[in-house]
Amino acid sequence: MSSTTLNADYWSNRYRQNETGWDIGYGSTPLVGYLQTITDKQLAILIPGCGNAYEAEWLLQHGFTNVTVLDISPVLTAALQAKFKDAPVTITTGDFFAHEGQYDLILEQTFFCAIDPALRNQYVQQMQRLLKPGGKLVGVLFNRSFEGGPPFGGSKEEYEERFSPYLHLKKMELCTNSIPPRANAELFFIAEKV
Repeated sequence: MSSTTLNADYWSNRYRQNETGWDIGYGSTPLVGYLQTITDKQLAILIPGCGNAYEAEWLLQHGFTNVTVLDISPVLTAALQAKFKDAPVTITTGDFFAHEGQYDLILEQTFFCAIDPALRNQYVQQMQRLLKPGGKLVGVLFNRSFEGGPPFGGSKEEYEERFSPYLHLKKMELCTNSIPPRANAELFFIAEKV
């Protein structure tokens, strides 16, 4: 599938038809484990390709006050407006590659694997632009291949090659706390803008 196929209509139809096999119903255990270590609740946090925004929900329940979620599907973001009606969260409908802003922390969870692999270098460059100096991109990437897609897989070697020219990789290692269906198939990473 190309980036023109993986557009707002494609993702909106997936949500309308409840074809959301990636949705585990709660915040990703590797990300929640990392978020539990953060003490500054005012960090500017972005979650692109946010899906049902379980990580945002966790952040809000734990006192974080500057959370932005972004998704290309207006069907999804309309549902999030209702879900987070009175919560201090910014919900944005739009194309990640056109998004503007400056963030201390960006969370990656099933977004990188959902975009056309031809856009991966642009993804990393856009992450570099969106991060404040010293800001971090933290998340989980698949360490396996898939037939067709999305999701689109990859390897540690590919990710290191793509990320290293733009961000300092502080960590990229096999997850020790993945959910059972993803055990031994996810890499947890922390990349920093220097």
